[in-house]
Amino acid sequence: MFTYHHKLRVLYGDTDQMGYVYYGNYGYYYEQARSEAIRSIGISYKQLEDEGTMMPIIRMNIKYIAPAYYDELLTIKTFVTHLPNRIIVFNYEVFNEKNELINEGETHLAFVDAATKRIKAAPPVLMDKMKTYFVND
Repeated sequence: MFTYHHKLRVLYGDTDQMGYVYYGNYGYYYEQARSEAIRSIGISYKQLEDEGTMMPIIRMNIKYIAPAYYDELLTIKTFVTHLPNRIIVFNYEVFNEKNELINEGETHLAFVDAATKRIKAAPPVLMDKMKTYFVND
């Protein structure tokens, strides 16, 4: 299993009138954590796109457990439990500064050929990096 922990500070503009992180921002938080998770294994989204692979989200699920607040330092645990094929599934657990689980999520991203706009297999450069996390599966 591949796991990455991303730290993110809640900005004032991320909150709503109640002082909570606006619910719509969690997808953006997931994106930041996911991008940095991929970068941590030596690949960037830009590299994948430059090599002809787009990764649109085709499904997102979110469970709100407790609010996050302005200036809190959140930890977003991002993990992939299965090697991708034509779709990669990222799971997220968001923890507040007290290490309390406040949010859970999941995104499904398809691998799409940039030229043809058709779904395709995961690019070899990504598979080569990810395989090392699944040697005992």
